[in-house]
Amino acid sequence: MDKMSFLGLVLAVGFILYGILSSGSIFTFIDLPSVYITIGGTFGALLLSTKGKNAKTLFKLFSLVFKENKSNDEEIINNLVEWSMKARKEGLLSLEDTIETISDSFIKKGMMMIVDGAEPDTIKNVLGLKIRGIIERHKSNRGMFDTGAALGPAFGMIGTLIGLVNMLKTLSDPSTIGPQMSVALITTFYGSLLANVVFMPMSKKLKAKTEEEVYQKEMIIEGLLSIQAGENPNTLREKMLSFLDDKTAKKMELMNSKEGEK
Repeated sequence: MDKMSFLGLVLAVGFILYGILSSGSIFTFIDLPSVYITIGGTFGALLLSTKGKNAKTLFKLFSLVFKENKSNDEEIINNLVEWSMKARKEGLLSLEDTIETISDSFIKKGMMMIVDGAEPDTIKNVLGLKIRGIIERHKSNRGMFDTGAALGPAFGMIGTLIGLVNMLKTLSDPSTIGPQMSVALITTFYGSLLANVVFMPMSKKLKAKTEEEVYQKEMIIEGLLSIQAGENPNTLREKMLSFLDDKTAKKMELMNSKEGEK
């Protein structure tokens, strides 16, 4: 689980609840018709504006926000260096046995092309197209959250207008103005919560995850091309470390130096 995403959601909801409870009762902010209008209307319009295949992944996307990226940069770099050493000693065809042990489809595709003797430009173009496909699919899926962020406040306003109409119908009774106005504003509150606590932050997080994945895959492409070119494994390692932040790179260098002393 992505602990930062979970912590962020808990803090956002927690502080809002604290603000409500410190100044009144939670029941003041609970109104089922407003929930139906805002949440039901938002999701209904979201499904209406989305392709069928994307709509099926909507609820899966919510879980992806809290899912930790399993790919480990350090492990990938170590594997690339190991494969580079094997290729230099035994030739590129020796990597054929290694391919079956690779679970990552992106790396596996690149390794298969290396073994098959594909040109470097061909490998780079094919894997680049796969990256472009990832970006476009993620952008399309993330677009549902962006749409939800726009629809939430809009349906909140619709609920507010409905509440104001009901208030004006009973304007002759001053005792109903306060309660009706309160209900009218609650829908706007719900719409703002949907946009600023759910859809917008989750869209930003998915975008960050996509950028992280793309950056990692660009690193993998450089590593695979270095293996094919027969570069020295130490040179390959240094090239891969340049993709990491300074702290992680120094940590890996320290680990490698300790292993070399053994």
